[in-house]
Amino acid sequence: MSAAPGSWGSPGFGLPPAADLVGPFPQRPFLEAWWRHRGAGEALIVGSPAGLVAAWRRPDGTVELAGEGDLTDYHAPLGPGAGEAVASLVTGLAPGTRFRFDSLPEEAAVAVAAGVARAGAEASLVEHAATVILDLPGSREEYLASLDGKERHELRRKRRRFEAAFGPGRLVPAGSDGLAAFAAMHRAAPGAKGLFLTGEMEDFFRALLEIPGARLDLLAAADGVPLGAAFGFEDERAYYLYNSAYDPGAAAASPGVVLVDLLVQQAVESGRDRFDFLKGEEAYKLRLGGRRRPLFVVEGVR
Repeated sequence: MSAAPGSWGSPGFGLPPAADLVGPFPQRPFLEAWWRHRGAGEALIVGSPAGLVAAWRRPDGTVELAGEGDLTDYHAPLGPGAGEAVASLVTGLAPGTRFRFDSLPEEAAVAVAAGVARAGAEASLVEHAATVILDLPGSREEYLASLDGKERHELRRKRRRFEAAFGPGRLVPAGSDGLAAFAAMHRAAPGAKGLFLTGEMEDFFRALLEIPGARLDLLAAADGVPLGAAFGFEDERAYYLYNSAYDPGAAAASPGVVLVDLLVQQAVESGRDRFDFLKGEEAYKLRLGGRRRPLFVVEGVR
């Protein structure tokens, strides 16, 4: 194996992730977009025909998997030789280097921990976060029937309230044309959410829209005015809800709940197996039928 700063052209990026159903996050298009817009320090990409791990050395010297944990919901090395790639990465670090490999689904955490052990480094493996996933049935009726009776009633009540105020809501695929509306909703939100989508971050989201499977959908009222927006990724098996926002002026009509319900309905009708709410265990995700998927961190010192 070889370590080469910035070798984004490695053929190892064509290998499958060491964990199933992790969206675009461990793959080259997402990570390279992240590196261009958010990366700093040194890229460390170690690969072979059988495995690859993409990491970076932060300006403070800590080595992490490529992609900030706040923006990268799943980390996973690639290929059947993922553990060997991790071992090669850690072996190549200078003694005393701190490493922290976070946001690992269980299968990826096992491979990473084995690679670290193979390199002779001591590390801890602990759960540190979780995503919330929704296993989708074959129809919307089955989905509604799977909900707790109280939650099913509440969901229907909020849909009726939205319709009474704004007419039937509908999803409108918008792509980059919807980015301005998405950004405006974010910036109108109170608190930290309103400060999230800086100009730099908006450029990052614009770059992500060029990734295969990326999509931006608007929740449109009957008159076409957008009241919500969802930024996500989809593949043949799952939809991944990466970020969302809604017009605070319409908050009384629950546009956020309506937006997510329509997204779930769309995923069901398109035949997907899973709706992934990604990181964060907000109560609404669990009320809508989601379940936890634990994420692990492997950290130590070379």
